[in-house]
Amino acid sequence: MALPFFGKKPVPAGSSASRSRSGQGAASASSSSSSRLRPAAARNDTSSLDFTVAGGDVNRVLAQCADKMHVEEGVDEMAPSAEEAAILYANGGYDEARAVLEHALETTTSPNARFELWTMLLDLLRLTAQKDRFEQISLHYATEFERSPPAWMDLSSQAARGDAPKVQTVSLSGQLGGNAAAQFAQLIQAGMRSGALRIDLSRLRSVDAGGAELLYRAVRGLRRAKIKLSLVGAVSLSNILGGQVAGGTRENQTLWLLLLEVLQFTDQQERFEEIAFEYAMTFEESPPSWEPLAEAVTSNIGVDAVDATMSQIYKLEGEIVGPNVDTLRKITAFAAERTKVEIDCGHLRRMDFVSAGTLFNIVSQLHTQGRLVVLTGVNSMVAALMQVMGLHQVARIELRG
Repeated sequence: MALPFFGKKPVPAGSSASRSRSGQGAASASSSSSSRLRPAAARNDTSSLDFTVAGGDVNRVLAQCADKMHVEEGVDEMAPSAEEAAILYANGGYDEARAVLEHALETTTSPNARFELWTMLLDLLRLTAQKDRFEQISLHYATEFERSPPAWMDLSSQAARGDAPKVQTVSLSGQLGGNAAAQFAQLIQAGMRSGALRIDLSRLRSVDAGGAELLYRAVRGLRRAKIKLSLVGAVSLSNILGGQVAGGTRENQTLWLLLLEVLQFTDQQERFEEIAFEYAMTFEESPPSWEPLAEAVTSNIGVDAVDATMSQIYKLEGEIVGPNVDTLRKITAFAAERTKVEIDCGHLRRMDFVSAGTLFNIVSQLHTQGRLVVLTGVNSMVAALMQVMGLHQVARIELRG
């Protein structure tokens, strides 16, 4: 059946040539034996590639890494147009990527390649909130492949923001002392004004009695006011405070109270009860009780990944671009005690070329250590870039529906 939309007659859907789409990454688009460049995942030196040296310029990165690439024959081929569209999208060229995909569908006859191109195009329209266009061409997809198209959902950054109030993040670092009263007054005002606040404690190195009192009163007051509050790095701070208190010594009471408060953000109720008992024995008074937390602030850009080691799944969210890839590097720490490393990419909209290269380096290193890395819920545009980078050779990539 000829489709007037793209003007080419595809191979009938359901024929023996029709592709069975699995979750193993952005699957091969062609069985051609032509050569293509790909990072040498089978070599021992893949993790030494540095994709950040050229500041994100694709041509410069490829040129500088050329001596660390090698040619393989017929390995996981994908259509050149799919590869081009993936790189354009990674660099923020949304309209250009769409034009490449639509033109490719006008000229491509291979059923496997057409399925991959269609999947990428539909995901691209969802990622750029083009609902009318999505609904217009979904019928052609259903007719060609005799299957339901993906359901419409707005995967754009605008949908991720929604109507939620802007959440301010306040970072505390170094030594926290009692000379920060003015800053804490502003912190409390920001939380009361927006109804939500995120405090990043991960870079604190020490806390004295004066600083402990400021932070304790701020956190306690915000909680009592029913402000949605997140403490990023609560585990780190609780470890610092734990080393500053000693059972049986009637001093540093504010440090004790702050420790008990912070522990309620770590899901460590058993440790909380132990510290509370020591507090009661030391100060001969009733300790604070464990109180369920109000709804915590969630992140649209992956900030909460700082404490991802407390979860069984690491999350990548939003758009990961540029040289700031701390969120990616934390995967190594998350994977330290695991043989299976599951990374949820359901809310990851885009990665640029440099970040994808950094992710390849990290995952390749974990692969050489015998760890299984599974990337779940990956949209087709990002999955195609991952295949360009060779990630499918060192990890399992599962597409989102």
